[in-house]
Amino acid sequence: MIKNSAIYTGKVIHRRFKPKEHYFKYNVFSILVDLNELEAIQKNIKIFSYNRFNIISFYDIDHGPRDGTSIKHWIIKNLKDIGINNNKIQIKLLCYPRIFGYVFNPLSVFFIYDQNSRLISILYEVKNTFGEQHTYIFKTNDDKTIINNCNKKFYVSPFIEMECYYNFRVLKPADKISVIIDQRDKDGKLLYASQDGNIKKLNEKNLLISFISHPLMTFKIIAAIHYEALKLWTKGIRIVKKKFNIKNNISIEKNESKRHFR
Repeated sequence: MIKNSAIYTGKVIHRRFKPKEHYFKYNVFSILVDLNELEAIQKNIKIFSYNRFNIISFYDIDHGPRDGTSIKHWIIKNLKDIGINNNKIQIKLLCYPRIFGYVFNPLSVFFIYDQNSRLISILYEVKNTFGEQHTYIFKTNDDKTIINNCNKKFYVSPFIEMECYYNFRVLKPADKISVIIDQRDKDGKLLYASQDGNIKKLNEKNLLISFISHPLMTFKIIAAIHYEALKLWTKGIRIVKKKFNIKNNISIEKNESKRHFR
C-alpha cells in the first residue's frame, strides 16, 4: 500500500537580479517518495518501475552514494556525523523521476523523520551539468517551515561566482510543498529560485495524468537549462571558470552567520 508517497504538481521559478535581470518559469511535477514504499509503488503502478526501465522510474544510482548501493544506509552513516544515531528513520525524497529512462535533478531534498514521525534532518542534494553532486546536510527541528543557511561550496552555474551564500526556506511536505533558495553575494541579493506544488495521491491515474500534462519533462528540464544559459551569455554575463572537479561531496552544515554579506 502507498501511504506516505505523493505527487506534487507546480512550477519552478528563477529570478536573477544582477548584473543583468533574468527570469523564467516552468511547469513541473515531482514525486515525494518514501524509500520504504518503492517496491509497493512498483507493484501497484504499471507505468512505474524501481531500478528498471519504464515510462516513469526511480533508480537508486541517481541519488545518495550514486553507486547503486543503499541510499538509506548512506544517509544513516552521514547522519552520525551530525550526532543522529538512529537506524529507525523514515526517508522521504522530493525529486523528479526518470521519464523514459532519463532525469536531471538540479536539486533533490531528503526529509528525514524519526520513529515518532518528527522531522530531524534535511539534506539538499545539488547536481550540476558536469555530472557532479554535493549534498548539504543539516540537523533541523520539526517545524512547518524549515530555514537553513550556509556558504556555497559547489560549482553549479558558470554564470555565478563561488563566493555566495544560500538561504533555504522549505515548507514541510503536506498538502503543499515549497522550496525557496535565496542566493546572495557580498553585494547583496543575486538569485531567487523556487519550486512549489500541490499534492496529488500517488496512483496510476494521477501519475499518468502528470506524465501526459508534462510530456518529456525531464528532457525539457536539461534543454531549458542550456537555453537559459545561452540567453545569459547573449546578455553579456561573464562566464566563471570551473577550477576543479569532484564526483560526490557532502558537507555537514550548521546555520552560519551572514556577517560578511549584506
